[in-house]
Amino acid sequence: MEGDMQKRELHIMPPDMVVKAATIALGMLALFLFIAALSELRAFRYIGTGVPATNTITVTGMGEVFAVPDLATFSVSVREEALEVADAQETAADKMNTIIAYLQQQGVEEKDIKTVSYNVYPRYEWQQAPCPADSRICPPGKSVMTGFEVHQTISVKVRDTERAGDLLSGVGSRGASDVSGLTFTTDDDDALRAEARALAIEDARGKAAELANSLNVRLVRIVGFHESDYGYPPMPYAYGMGGDMMVRSEAAMKAPELPVGENKIVSNVSVTYEIR
Repeated sequence: MEGDMQKRELHIMPPDMVVKAATIALGMLALFLFIAALSELRAFRYIGTGVPATNTITVTGMGEVFAVPDLATFSVSVREEALEVADAQETAADKMNTIIAYLQQQGVEEKDIKTVSYNVYPRYEWQQAPCPADSRICPPGKSVMTGFEVHQTISVKVRDTERAGDLLSGVGSRGASDVSGLTFTTDDDDALRAEARALAIEDARGKAAELANSLNVRLVRIVGFHESDYGYPPMPYAYGMGGDMMVRSEAAMKAPELPVGENKIVSNVSVTYEIR
C-alpha cells in the first residue's frame, strides 16, 4: 500500500521557478519578434528593394527650373600686423567693427553677418648674417620672429541683390583687406528642387505611358525610383581692393556693375515600372 502511494506522489514545481521559466520564454519570444520585424523594415527601406523579379521597364525623366537669384553672399577679411599680439588684435577688431557697423546701417541684418574664421599667426623672417670679407664661408642664417598677424573673415548675406555692388565698395573704403567669393543664389533652393523633381517625374511618367503603349503592355506599379539633382553653381565674382590696403584709388572704390543672371536647378529621375 505504501509502495503504491509513493509511486503516485506528484512533484510540483515551486511558484518562483514557474515565474522564471515563463519570463524566459516570453523574453525569447519578444526577441524573435523584434528580429523578424527589423528584417522586414530593412527589406523595405527603399522603393523597389525586395521586389521579386518581374517584367519591368525603366524610364528616365528630367526637369529644369530657372530662377533669378535673390541672395548675394560675399566674404570680407581684415588682416593686420604688429609686433605684439594685442596691438594687432586691437587694430583688426577696430576695422572689423567699423565694417560690421556700416553693413548694419545699410540694412544687413545681424543674422546675415557671420564670422567664419579668426586666426593669429606669428610672423618670421629669414635673416642671413653678412659674410666676412676675408672668408669664403658665410655664417648660417636664422629665422627670426618679427611680429604677429591677425586675420579675421566674415561672411555677409545681402537680400537686396541690387545693393551688393554698393556694399562691396563701402566695406572696401572702411578698412577691408580682401573682399571675395561673391555669389548670387536663391534663398529657397528646396522649393526649386521640389519643382524640378515634379517636372522630372511627370516627364518619366509620360515616357513610360508612351513606351507601354508601343509595347502593348500595361503599367502596374512603380517598383524602383532613383533621383539625382544638380544646379549650375553661380559664377563667383572677384572684387579687387586695388593697390596698398591703406591707399586705394578712386577706381577701386567705384561700385561695380554686377549682373545677377539666372540659376538653373536640374533634377534627373529613373523610374522602374512593373508591366503586364
